[in-house]
Amino acid sequence: MGNVNCVFCGCIEQASIGVVEKWGRFDRLAEPGLNFWNPLAGECLSGTLSTRINSLDVKIETKTKDNVFVQLLCSIQYRVIRQNADDAFYELQNPTEQIQAYVFDVVRAHVPKMNLDELFEQKDEVAKAVLEELEKVMGAYGYNIEHILMVDIIPDASVRRAMNEINAAQRMQLASVYKGEADKILQVKKAEAEAEAKYLGGVGVARQRQAITDGLRENILNFSHKVEGASAKEVMDLIMITQYFDTIKDLGNSSKNTTVFIPHGPGHVRDIGDQIRNGLMEAASAQVTE
Repeated sequence: MGNVNCVFCGCIEQASIGVVEKWGRFDRLAEPGLNFWNPLAGECLSGTLSTRINSLDVKIETKTKDNVFVQLLCSIQYRVIRQNADDAFYELQNPTEQIQAYVFDVVRAHVPKMNLDELFEQKDEVAKAVLEELEKVMGAYGYNIEHILMVDIIPDASVRRAMNEINAAQRMQLASVYKGEADKILQVKKAEAEAEAKYLGGVGVARQRQAITDGLRENILNFSHKVEGASAKEVMDLIMITQYFDTIKDLGNSSKNTTVFIPHGPGHVRDIGDQIRNGLMEAASAQVTE
């Protein structure tokens, strides 16, 4: 709005509209560009209004249905209706205060009906309710509400901390469940691996013993055929003595052992030979039984 302009012509800026009065009463609207009026006939430019979109940020503090105090930041975008600019010029002294008052009234009527979670989920519904109310009221005063944006919902700091703690606890609980399932799978796989390893180890030991038995039998038979007059017992004793000294040699060559105490004597060799011979006989009898 401007002061009364008692001249014969004037320019109205783009995105603006002028209000021309005649003898103090509204006469017509002046479009952007060069306009003429006759001060001698009582005509004058009373003022101008911008038709650009204006933005008004309103911060409202209220509480939800579950007694949580929140601050809502609402952004209202409005503009003057060009055809009804005279109503906007004359009816409202301060349109921003009028818009703010209606926003406070609508928000504080709707938000106390919602829980905090519902408010976050349905903030567009609150914005829609504010838009419908403002369009109905402000349209009569020559203003059009373009958009209403519920920019932010800010609960009390203590409530935010509590919500974060609840969220963290839920995530920790879910992580514990996943960790327990992972440990369970790991234990099962470990048990299965140990069982398979023991089974394969037993198969390996059995095959090893069978191979030793077959090798000794073959050596005894070959030696008995090639050396006339040699009995199986004598061949076994000879093989055992040879293996005995080979074992002592391997122990002495090992770099990890510095001192090894072993019983050494022909009697010990004979005892080992008797044990192996008994094992061979038991293996042979088992094969005959099968």
